[in-house]
Amino acid sequence: MDLIILLSVCVGISAALTIAAKLLGARTTVAQRRRYKRLEYVFKPLTMVFIIAIAILAEDPVSRTYHVLIVLGLVASLAGDVFLMLESDRFVQGLLSFLVAHILYAIAFAYEGNATAPLWYGLPFLLYGALMLWWLWGFLGPMRGPVIVYMAAILFMAWQAANRWIETDEPGTLLALVGAYLFVASDSVLAVERFRGTFRSAPFWVLSTYFAAQWLIALSVG
Repeated sequence: MDLIILLSVCVGISAALTIAAKLLGARTTVAQRRRYKRLEYVFKPLTMVFIIAIAILAEDPVSRTYHVLIVLGLVASLAGDVFLMLESDRFVQGLLSFLVAHILYAIAFAYEGNATAPLWYGLPFLLYGALMLWWLWGFLGPMRGPVIVYMAAILFMAWQAANRWIETDEPGTLLALVGAYLFVASDSVLAVERFRGTFRSAPFWVLSTYFAAQWLIALSVG
């Protein structure tokens, strides 16, 4: 447990440095921006490495299947992070990596949940997805198809986390649920920034909710 706490502290410090580098890099000269970009290149993936370590070292995992699926989802997320932070546009590759992560998380939540959960539990997620698509539709262009698929995957993942929390008494279900909701929030802000225009505080909201989401999902293993 002490090691998990130490790793969690490392997650917090590394995440804070990533967010600071991202925010400061947008408000400086070109030379300084490169320096902050290098910091982001180091600490953004490092934060995920600490989070992956938390999942791998979890004590008394819920099940081996859940353990493996969550770790694989975190590794896919790390790949997505690398694609998205590159200066060359690798948005589609990042999207595919996170799509794989959400599918793995959804399978993990469904495997440990109750397959008989009522379908109406998914209604709030369906409404949220419809609202987001309505707001972004005119700005998506050729990305409409990929965004629809991705949005369906992440909302399905959040729905399965909700089902598992409502229908079972497994430890860590609330951690996974809050993590899934924070992931939806992070990707929603990212989508708004990407397709409707950036705003100054966007990196803070995207990264803070994202790292918190992954950390909670990793903790839900034990």
